[in-house]
Amino acid sequence: MLLVPLLALTLFVFALVDIILRPSDQVRHLPKLAWVFIVILLPLIGSILWFALGREYAQSAPRPRRTVIVRKEQQAPQQQSSHRTRPLSTEEQLAAVEEEIAYHQRQERIRQLEQEVRARRDTSGDAAV
Repeated sequence: MLLVPLLALTLFVFALVDIILRPSDQVRHLPKLAWVFIVILLPLIGSILWFALGREYAQSAPRPRRTVIVRKEQQAPQQQSSHRTRPLSTEEQLAAVEEEIAYHQRQERIRQLEQEVRARRDTSGDAAV
């Protein structure tokens, strides 16, 4: 006697949790908020509709991801920290910008020193001849 309402409640709860936790790109036909309202307003029918029509099920073979391998010396300081999953705070963004500025200043200083070395080699080569 109590089994049917308990199953309907369980289905209702699972449907709501699934809608809320599912990424938006895996929801079909309606936005997530619309599915939440449908399931709340029509618990049994809405839950059945969600699992039958609204939910996109995983494919049997996931798509392979492309991987790009970059050596550490080729990465800019900002690219090294791009694996973060949460948004950066303002202070962290400013620190990253300052690191990037310092990196580019060091690169410019290296270019200047290389030019000076070339100029000295050219002038010392001319004097030796």
